[in-house]
Amino acid sequence: MNLATRISYLGGSALEFLAKAKKLEASGVDVVHFEIGEPDFDTPRNIKEAAKRALDEGYTHYTPSQGIPELREAIAEHERDYKGIPVDPSRVVVSPGAKVMIMFALQVLVNEGDEVIYPDPGYTAYRGLIMLAGGKPVPLELRAEEGFEVNAERLESLVTSNTKLIILNSPGNPTGNISRKHELDEIARIALERNLYVISDEVYSRIIYDGEHLTIASILGMMERTVIVDGFSKTYAMTGWRLGYGIMPEEMVRPLVRLQSNSVSCATAFVQKAGVEALRGDQGPVEEMVAEFRRRRDRIFELLGKIPHVKARKSEGAFYVFLDIRELGMSSREFASYLLEKHGVCLLPGDLFGERGEGYVRISYATSMENIEKGIERIARAVREIAG
Repeated sequence: MNLATRISYLGGSALEFLAKAKKLEASGVDVVHFEIGEPDFDTPRNIKEAAKRALDEGYTHYTPSQGIPELREAIAEHERDYKGIPVDPSRVVVSPGAKVMIMFALQVLVNEGDEVIYPDPGYTAYRGLIMLAGGKPVPLELRAEEGFEVNAERLESLVTSNTKLIILNSPGNPTGNISRKHELDEIARIALERNLYVISDEVYSRIIYDGEHLTIASILGMMERTVIVDGFSKTYAMTGWRLGYGIMPEEMVRPLVRLQSNSVSCATAFVQKAGVEALRGDQGPVEEMVAEFRRRRDRIFELLGKIPHVKARKSEGAFYVFLDIRELGMSSREFASYLLEKHGVCLLPGDLFGERGEGYVRISYATSMENIEKGIERIARAVREIAG
């Protein structure tokens, strides 16, 4: 078939490595899964019960494309309570997942040839979605020795007359870093001086271990230049429910809602009702999940610290380790393939997350402590074999 060129812009994802692992498992191999960025907890009971009630009450039809008013109001309350920013519900747009909101925001903001600066290493979808919108992706190097922070001087050097926006992600995937106030202040200064917009991907904003979550939208003048993207998948273990949202400048709301109306129509009705319960109901399950993630994080870094030739910076948020394997003299994909095929450990090569991810692999500790103990022991054994 003569397929559209644009589809080639979209890169690989964790799912292709999961497929390889499942194929091995089908042949009888025991595989430890470190590849998927998905909480291994069940969705809290109160959220599931709210969805069941909504189904019984007839929430099975179209909703307004912007989202039901009750959920948009609950999201505005959440942003005020957890991020300290006043949000009018009229600026909230509910979407079927946060990834869709990133795509829609790019489609609304980016014209053909506009340059978009994005983190490298960074979330796998950014580059492809920028190109799909007709933009030119401009990678911003994040360095481990700088704590994977955005270096203001490096950022400013990338800005040209064609630059339209900057994508931020905190807590970061795959690095686990969180943005500091001085970092956000400098990014805001550049955005305000150079008339740039920001897409702030905050899907891990409730999964924080050290420090606090700060949003660039809280800085004077930035609320009118920022699209906050967040969702329910990570915080509430609702990956399969597909529910996200964006908070945006007033001028963006109508065109983005029009785009959503002409594509996915709306988020699922009864899922939106479940989202209201997630935000307004008992937050105890979230606190318990984060506490367990913290326990796993501490243990996985303790174990990795005993393995020579590899090193990692302790994550401050999300649930990932970005492991530096450069001393082993193998590419990221060679190491990931070796682990999977020889030792039954599935993780992701760093080059999936950009050119600057080469020499690293991502480990997700959204899995049981038993799997962490077993998987890291297998990694240690593989490193010993490779290092001789």
